[in-house]
Amino acid sequence: MVFENRRPKARELIVIAVLAAIAVAGRAAFFMLPQFKPVVAIVIITGVCFGAESGFLVGAVAGFVSNFFFGQGPWTPWQMFCFGVIGFLAGILHKKGILKKTRLSLCVFGGLTTFFIYGGIINIGSLLIFTSHFSWKALLATYISGFWFDMVHAVATVVFLYFISQPMIEKLDRIKIKYGFLEIKNENS
Repeated sequence: MVFENRRPKARELIVIAVLAAIAVAGRAAFFMLPQFKPVVAIVIITGVCFGAESGFLVGAVAGFVSNFFFGQGPWTPWQMFCFGVIGFLAGILHKKGILKKTRLSLCVFGGLTTFFIYGGIINIGSLLIFTSHFSWKALLATYISGFWFDMVHAVATVVFLYFISQPMIEKLDRIKIKYGFLEIKNENS
């Protein structure tokens, strides 16, 4: 609602759609490696460059659209929410000056949020989808069985952020300046 209320221009929507498409293509390109996907990295970069709402939108759309290839199901809204929340959080923390556009800062943030936020929420979703009885033992078993999947996903996010964050941020900042999306403050932050 916040995104729509600020009435984004068509060119901003196009950039956001392209970023979502890149995230979808990245997820599809690495289909053969379970959990090793660049989606969270692209969502974080979007949040940092275009703000919290754009980060959430790219994450949610990427989760929804990529599942047309990977399979829709009751897990789709959980994935959309997880991707979106990480993008939203990246935008908020960057705006507050807590998350910097440095490679190290982005990699640490990406690894931690992918493991704890994405993994933490998606494991709860998995438990609620596949069992009718909630118990703390079942939740613990879900977290234990998902540990390596969450770890691979977090490592993948760090690897992708390490290699693509700086070139993508540089290009996206140039797009922002060229088309006047947002004011650019000292972006060495």
